[in-house]
Amino acid sequence: MLELLLILIEDPTPDPTEVKAGPLGFAVWIFMILAVVVIGFSLVKQLRKAQAAKDAGVYGDEPVNRDSEEASVPDER
Repeated sequence: MLELLLILIEDPTPDPTEVKAGPLGFAVWIFMILAVVVIGFSLVKQLRKAQAAKDAGVYGDEPVNRDSEEASVPDER
């Protein structure tokens, strides 16, 4: 325990200019951005599937006929 304390006391903290992320850090950052984009597209796809299933009456709701709804909505021109 004393050895660990001595190492922590003797080990100086590096200056911010000495610490660099490098290419591996950049690759991890790009991978995380791509992962968020893929998860976002997947979420949108699943939400569309769930809405289509709800409109079809899968969850016990009344089936929705989108053609009749679009015809009954007046045009706002």
